[in-house]
Amino acid sequence: MPGFSRETRRCEIFVAPITRYFKQHKRMSTVSEKSLREQFSNVPNQLTLARLVLSVAVFALIPLGYYVAALVVFVIAAATDWIDGYWARKYGQVTKLGRVFDPFVDKILICGAFISLVAEQNSGIAGWMAVVVVGRELLVTVLRSMIEQSGGDFSASFAGKLKMVFQCAAVIASLCLLHQGGASQAGVLEQTGMLPSVVLAAAWLAVLSTIYSGVGYLFAAAKFLRV
Repeated sequence: MPGFSRETRRCEIFVAPITRYFKQHKRMSTVSEKSLREQFSNVPNQLTLARLVLSVAVFALIPLGYYVAALVVFVIAAATDWIDGYWARKYGQVTKLGRVFDPFVDKILICGAFISLVAEQNSGIAGWMAVVVVGRELLVTVLRSMIEQSGGDFSASFAGKLKMVFQCAAVIASLCLLHQGGASQAGVLEQTGMLPSVVLAAAWLAVLSTIYSGVGYLFAAAKFLRV
């Protein structure tokens, strides 16, 4: 049946490209899923995931008044930020997932800690300070997305890393102050020694370094986008 054979060949010619497309798409999807699993299973990304879990624990402990426990968990969480970066660079385990996941979890930890401390009376952290920290992190996230989508490199600067140190110091000092019972509006130094002054200094250093690094990223982004 010549007519039937010709129709069959026409159908094969039409269907073959579609079949090849779906087979190729399935292979690419399988490779992509495997690559994502491999990236998630490496040590730096596992540490980052652990930091996310620890962050949630900090946010739960602070409102409950377990300030010492929150302090210990926060220090461990902050330490994993240094460890995962060191491990990734030393053993060549820097991944695309890690470049996105690591700073995201950092922002969750710091922004969440500041917001949680603002809700605590006599923490030494003012509401506007948390607004500055959160606002800067949102701005940098948008700029990083724009630049890296354009093929540029938006790695953390030294000012950004120093900012993280001051922010962590402010959170630690604030938790220590809360553990000692907070500070009243009058007679602060007599009640709790120099700790309120340390909290104030650390909080201001955190805010100023946050603004400074944010402005630096803004200029870097403007320069890149202009080019």
